[in-house]
Amino acid sequence: MPFLDHLEELRRRLIKCGVSCAAGSIVSWFFIDGVIDVLAKLVGQVYFMAPTEAFMIRLKLSIIMGIMLSVPVISYQLWKFIAPGLYMRERRLVIPVVAASTFFFAAGASFCYFIVLPASLKFLMGYGTENMTPLISVGSLLSFCAYLILAFGIVFELPVVSFFLGRIGIVSYTTLKKGRRYAVVLSLVLGAALTPPDLFSQVMLAGPLLILYELSIWLVRLTGKQRCDDSAFDEDEREIGKAG
Repeated sequence: MPFLDHLEELRRRLIKCGVSCAAGSIVSWFFIDGVIDVLAKLVGQVYFMAPTEAFMIRLKLSIIMGIMLSVPVISYQLWKFIAPGLYMRERRLVIPVVAASTFFFAAGASFCYFIVLPASLKFLMGYGTENMTPLISVGSLLSFCAYLILAFGIVFELPVVSFFLGRIGIVSYTTLKKGRRYAVVLSLVLGAALTPPDLFSQVMLAGPLLILYELSIWLVRLTGKQRCDDSAFDEDEREIGKAG
């Protein structure tokens, strides 16, 4: 496919992802009060400090929820975009990959909400004193919670990405094993970049990221592309795929 055709295909896929996110945001708007109540219970009472803050936080949170709800669609569109460059047997993995992407994103978001957020908020609010009482705005709390949940959901996709890259031969078990020392540094950098600016949240993200990296190493070892001499068979499959 020519380069401009690739760009046109990418544009179509991005439009579909955008429509899905917009639809998810509209649906989320009607349930956003319940989401706000659930998140507000983490600290008790919250306040809004400006006339527009309550509305804007509903809008922002609806968009974030729309993105989360669209994870299956985004995963599917990404797969369809790269599918023409894959072998036929690799294209059949679309359903398992989309299902796994949804599962790991939900697992990351749940881990963040039930474990990381309560511990993180307890740790941070523990620095209050008799003369320094927390007065938390709804905007600051929900931005903190929403972005942290979204960050954990994205990071938990690492095994799925590693599985895919291993299946098509871009990464190997040996490469990932040798990259352990760099993974430690990268996990800390990502923890700092994807979480609010506090050390506790960064460590809470970097720790699971290292565990997921180790899981990815063994996943690639078990399911990665075999380096056996089957190039003729692969070439036949590619020609069949082009013909189809």
